[in-house]
Amino acid sequence: MNKFFITTVVLIGLSMNVQAQKRPAPPPHPSRTELIEKKSQELERKYNRERKLILNHPLATKKMKRDQLKALDEKYRIEKKITEKTIILRNLYTTQKSR
Repeated sequence: MNKFFITTVVLIGLSMNVQAQKRPAPPPHPSRTELIEKKSQELERKYNRERKLILNHPLATKKMKRDQLKALDEKYRIEKKITEKTIILRNLYTTQKSR
């Protein structure tokens, strides 16, 4: 009876050890719309940060600030187009790949 008790305790302990070593479930992957929103928010944050730096620069004249803001707006517009195109192309590629 004593040996039976010891073996059951050891088996239960080993099985609990094996259960504890299993990895947790991976987090769910974000959807495409969530990825698009996240990318656009990052781009917007970056744009606002650079814009604030330009506007608060102590030595830049109004003309310099205006020129830098025009360049920043153009750069932002181009980056936005590129991210939209890459997302569209990625969607096309994944739909064609799944067929």
